[in-house]
Amino acid sequence: MSKVVNIEHCFGRFNDTFSPKIVGELNGQHVKLARLEGDKVPWHTHDNEDELFLVIEGVLDVLERDGAVTLHPGEFTVVARRREHRVVPHGHVKLILFEPAGIAHTGKVRAEITKDYYDRLDT
Repeated sequence: MSKVVNIEHCFGRFNDTFSPKIVGELNGQHVKLARLEGDKVPWHTHDNEDELFLVIEGVLDVLERDGAVTLHPGEFTVVARRREHRVVPHGHVKLILFEPAGIAHTGKVRAEITKDYYDRLDT
């Protein structure tokens, strides 16, 4: 049977930042929730994966080497594979990520925020 995932309830279950939590899966993709705060994401690429960033709360800059977009609540962007990018939140941001399962969190770059595995939230 299908289940309902309450996004706000899930966000209420964690406070750590830059530590995406898996809340769903479909077609080889993970649906992840993340809280971001501070300028900690290094420039990186994903050789084989696109990423979708959907802002739920706050304001997020998504920077690429040739430009940037600013996302507000209810807005998303897709960063294409092989595009060097980084994200910078304005204050605290709640974010949904749609990414292929197995994606390297910060590509081939190791940083303070790099995760080798993702926690799952029972929804």
